Amino acid sequence: MVGSTPPPALVRAGCPGVRAVPSVIIMTWLTTKATRAPWVLPVGALIAVFLVYSLPPYLTFDPALSRVPAGFWLHYPTLLLHITFGSVAMVGGFLQVWPWFRSAHPRLHAKVGRIYVFGGVLPAATMAFILGFTSPFGPITRASDMLGAVLWFTATLIGYRKARAKDFRAHRTWMVRSYVLTLSTITNRLWGPIVALVLAPGLDTTFGGSELAMGQAIAGITAWLGWTVPLVLLEWFGTRRRQVAR
Repeated sequence: MVGSTPPPALVRAGCPGVRAVPSVIIMTWLTTKATRAPWVLPVGALIAVFLVYSLPPYLTFDPALSRVPAGFWLHYPTLLLHITFGSVAMVGGFLQVWPWFRSAHPRLHAKVGRIYVFGGVLPAATMAFILGFTSPFGPITRASDMLGAVLWFTATLIGYRKARAKDFRAHRTWMVRSYVLTLSTITNRLWGPIVALVLAPGLDTTFGGSELAMGQAIAGITAWLGWTVPLVLLEWFGTRRRQVAR
């Protein structure tokens, strides 16, 4: 890493600098750093898979390849901005919540943090609110998307202000909430197939044979579960940790 001191394992290998170290030793070192926070590797892999799958259709700038139906005439450029800033937030936020990166590179952590806030979440959340307001997936989805965008924007702004006030404990708490909301676009898609399997048998009864009604119900339930469940689990886990610490 730029500006970092080679770890003892590299020095013991007889290498004065990182560039001269065999890749196996480097990977072993990075894996050791990651496993101190067991979630780092699986979450990083999940983000990589999601971006590789989700981004290519939008790199062509062809509205016909969009996976989201247009809700209004400026929908596609708004969606592109949301995806661009959201991708910055997803990657930058991952570095921010990685304990090793935060402790080993505090100055870089602060710089990436500003990018996460002003070049990622705040513009992405603004675009998300607009897209939510005009969503073609029904009123339940619209309500979830708009409220989620407001909470995402607010949690991030509070976290930034706490850092400016040097209240770093509160800063960390709010930024973790912010990042959970950042990742809700992934958890949303994890819920989709499950909700569809549960509701599909009721197509002819509950939904009167209307695929549109069932589709909107699936989208709405999925949208709410995508960010409420992770936030509830986060708050429960945080409360439990504080109780154990006492």
